[in-house]
Amino acid sequence: MEFGGKYLFGAPRQTVWAALNDTDKLAAAIPGCRQLEWTGPDTLELELQVNLGIAKPTFKADLTLSEIDEAVTYTLSGRGRGLLGRAEGAARISLSDVEGGTELHFLATGGADNRIMALGKSLIGRSAQSVIDHFFAEFGSTFGTTVTPLP
Repeated sequence: MEFGGKYLFGAPRQTVWAALNDTDKLAAAIPGCRQLEWTGPDTLELELQVNLGIAKPTFKADLTLSEIDEAVTYTLSGRGRGLLGRAEGAARISLSDVEGGTELHFLATGGADNRIMALGKSLIGRSAQSVIDHFFAEFGSTFGTTVTPLP
């Protein structure tokens, strides 16, 4: 499955970058986040409850940042595990200066094992895109900026 989008943040690129590396701000914006903490210079541990509509499984995930170009781009990859099975994914996040602030490009791919996929690929896809859109809207508010989804 693939998800993505573009968002305009009404803040300078360095401010958005700093917020993307602040676990308190990220956790406050992630629906169902129970824990998010750095475990190394480029690794994090996450625990969250995911709302898939008919089920709300809890997952623990190990996340890794790679291909980091300070205040420009990075790749976030992770593997999650929970009662319903395993999931994994990666997201490429890029920032660029634009009039009025910073444009963030987000492209993610992900998948899950058969137990999770039995819930229905389209249901999971709709839930994931909804979570992504909600995350960016909430994320901007954690550091006092507006976020506008772009076409």
